[in-house]
Amino acid sequence: MTTTASPPVVGTPAPARRRGARAPRRWSRVISPLALLVLWEATARTGVLPPEKVPAPSLVAETGWRLAVDGSLGEHLLSSLSRAGIGLAIGGILAVTLAAAAALLRVGDDAIDPPVQMARMLPHLGLVPLLIIWVGIGEELKISLVALGSFFPLYFNTYAGIRDIDQRLVEAAKTCGLDQWQRLRHVVLPGALPSLFLGLRLAIGAAWLSLVVGEQVNAQTGIGFLMMEAREFAQTDIVVFGLLVYAGLGLLSDTLIRIAERRTLAWRRGLQAT
Repeated sequence: MTTTASPPVVGTPAPARRRGARAPRRWSRVISPLALLVLWEATARTGVLPPEKVPAPSLVAETGWRLAVDGSLGEHLLSSLSRAGIGLAIGGILAVTLAAAAALLRVGDDAIDPPVQMARMLPHLGLVPLLIIWVGIGEELKISLVALGSFFPLYFNTYAGIRDIDQRLVEAAKTCGLDQWQRLRHVVLPGALPSLFLGLRLAIGAAWLSLVVGEQVNAQTGIGFLMMEAREFAQTDIVVFGLLVYAGLGLLSDTLIRIAERRTLAWRRGLQAT
């Protein structure tokens, strides 16, 4: 009996197909924002939206370019970024440290988690009058608000991520001879990373929200100060531009966290949209 070899199947390799399919997916996410911009421009130019209340995107872009050219945008942006970075670092370090202590140690759970659970019921932006009494109206107030806003999302997601780890995995690691620090590194940390990244994304959003409020209290620099100053002179285009800057910063930071999450958690295969 003679056998004939089947001809080789000629086609695109699977990784190449996935890369090719991913590119149109990225571009498709730009369609709806562009459509909203076009609609906004059209309604503002035709007078459907009052130009003194909602200026056209083209006018807002011209205002942003003018602020960038004269250097004021860079100064205010740098000030806002430094406040957000310092506050997020303080709130994030405290949140992860306390969440790990509460999730891993029984005494930590009894001592740390109940006060945090009670404190989370208080709206941190409602604490502004008390914070003014405690830390004054200087830079400490802005940084404290950012730290408070970023603390709770990161604390609760880190705590839940550690507690959701299957106890059998920890016992299996112990049976394999891993000591306590090795179990933390190879079992607890990888298991908690997805929740930690989610908490970090929520914390960054809360940090920008807190900064908007903080920079409107006795600030001399910052995007929030720029908006408040423009409000005094009814410069709606600058106010709208400041809001777009905040939105852009939030979107950029969230995108960077998502990229870091995909690379760090490359081993995880979750459900994909179809």
